[in-house]
Amino acid sequence: MDALARIASEPAKAALFLDVDGVLAPIVPRPEDAVVPAETRAELERLVPRYGLVACVTGRPGEVARTMVGVDGIRYVGEHGLELEPEADDWAQQIHAFGEQTRFADVEQKPLSVAFHYRTAADRDATRLELEQVARDALAKGFRTRWGRYVLEVLPPIAATKGSAVRHLLHESGLRRGLYAGDDTTDLDGFAALDGLEAAVRIAVVSAEGPAELGERADLRIGSTEAFRELLGRL
Repeated sequence: MDALARIASEPAKAALFLDVDGVLAPIVPRPEDAVVPAETRAELERLVPRYGLVACVTGRPGEVARTMVGVDGIRYVGEHGLELEPEADDWAQQIHAFGEQTRFADVEQKPLSVAFHYRTAADRDATRLELEQVARDALAKGFRTRWGRYVLEVLPPIAATKGSAVRHLLHESGLRRGLYAGDDTTDLDGFAALDGLEAAVRIAVVSAEGPAELGERADLRIGSTEAFRELLGRL
């Protein structure tokens, strides 16, 4: 809480790094139906001119996140930091071909990766087993895989994470204080990227389906997107 007070007391010296789904927008069965509430958007509009940097670091494509959040002045970095890696473009065609050739009910083709969603599957356990074979096939082709909340992602073999995105933005901005809020396994990399700062706050928006390790690593645990919006109101 001392670090949180230090960040809030001199906001121009601090960066806010925010996941979108599960942090700004409640998780819903179909990702395309997710909405950032107007009240949350209003808080973000208030924070942008106060803080040295406000960034959304998300698994969604950056332009999708920009439309979804709808707040100017925020830095949007999508696909878990892949958008900051120029060489990711070289793999896009192969990744998309893999997604098209894989028979699965819910395939999301992103600009630089492919996501196989199974939140709405009738039998999640059986579908997870099916996707484990998809993951093995992807690895055999030289791709990288990552599991999230009811999703398997197939990505280029590039060491891009939410952590690499946060480090890039911190270096670019020169800021030495930061807050990161996330809800899933991929946000652990974002947490780690704050190590060594003058002031760092790691916030986990926890849920029954979220990873226990995120809550264990967090400085502050919050139970819902509504409660996180209340915290934004104090920054």
